[in-house]
Amino acid sequence: MNATIGTPQPLESVGLSAVPQALPLPPFLKTSLVVAQRRKHKWIATIAAIIAMFFIAIVIFHGYVAWMLAYPYVAPLASNPKEAIGIDYEEVIYPSHSGETTVSGWYLPAPAVDGSSDSKRTVVFSHGYGANREESWVPMYDLAKLLHDLSYNVLLFDYGYASKQYKAPATGGREESQQLLASVNYARSRGAEDIVVWGFSMGAGTALQTALVTDDIDAMILDSLFVPSSEALFDNLNQFVELPRFPSLPLIETMIPLWTGTDFGSIPAEEVVAHPYDMPIYIIHGTKDAKASYETAQAISANQKNAMSRSWIVEDGQHEMIFRKHPTEYIGRAAMFLSQVDSVIAAEHEGEPAVQVAAAE
Repeated sequence: MNATIGTPQPLESVGLSAVPQALPLPPFLKTSLVVAQRRKHKWIATIAAIIAMFFIAIVIFHGYVAWMLAYPYVAPLASNPKEAIGIDYEEVIYPSHSGETTVSGWYLPAPAVDGSSDSKRTVVFSHGYGANREESWVPMYDLAKLLHDLSYNVLLFDYGYASKQYKAPATGGREESQQLLASVNYARSRGAEDIVVWGFSMGAGTALQTALVTDDIDAMILDSLFVPSSEALFDNLNQFVELPRFPSLPLIETMIPLWTGTDFGSIPAEEVVAHPYDMPIYIIHGTKDAKASYETAQAISANQKNAMSRSWIVEDGQHEMIFRKHPTEYIGRAAMFLSQVDSVIAAEHEGEPAVQVAAAE
């Protein structure tokens, strides 16, 4: 059977194009596609802007939190020793030991004894974070009068973050320890031979930091001891505003140096807890302290080697409220400790062997 193969005809000859051509879009459809693409780009840009604003808001918020930690609100001084407890005082101003800040305070000379008003014993009060030298909830004036009646000179001063005239940021103890050291030196310049630092909360933690770099502190009483660290500060902050540990803690840690010039890594928290101090230390703490762990206070107390060092852990005691809740026992214990310290120091000054009194509870 024979097959005849025809010659292919060009497509053009039958009226068809060799390459298929797309049909042109109607004008209204072109406009719809352009509008849709523009809407898509606008949505992407809007979402990106919202995300960016969200992250900026987070950074700004944590920057504000860091600023509040550096510059806490502290009420102005409400009185003075003459008005509050009838004791004459002197306004004193001196530079911090570092020279970076200025310290202002009150010096209460001891009353005259046997015709002499030159007492060689001085107590330097170290107030807590968020308070000033008055620290009314302790109450500080009552303790100052007690010590004045016991023939102690008393020095009360403001840390930089509490000062209205010489404002400075809170640094977790870095510069505060320099302010306390300058206060100890001032007491020494006024003739003090025996210096006791009586600290509260972060002021107690600052006292321990200061005692790492000086031998001029003869004893310490530390009430509601708070050792600042990033974790401890964050836990306290969470009592006022609940924040997630991440990313809040890293952000705050990053921003704190912008306001204070220092970071948490410069605070010797671990050394403070582990260090066996030479001087006698009396630690007073409550088991219901919501701001400072009493376990930390116990750990510091356990590391002390001085025979007169001791601790009083008060069942159900709250932060800086122990004197107010147990005034008689508080005063009795503190006075006994000071008396024993005074006896040992007096013996050392007279060149006699110092017989240290074991802690009596």
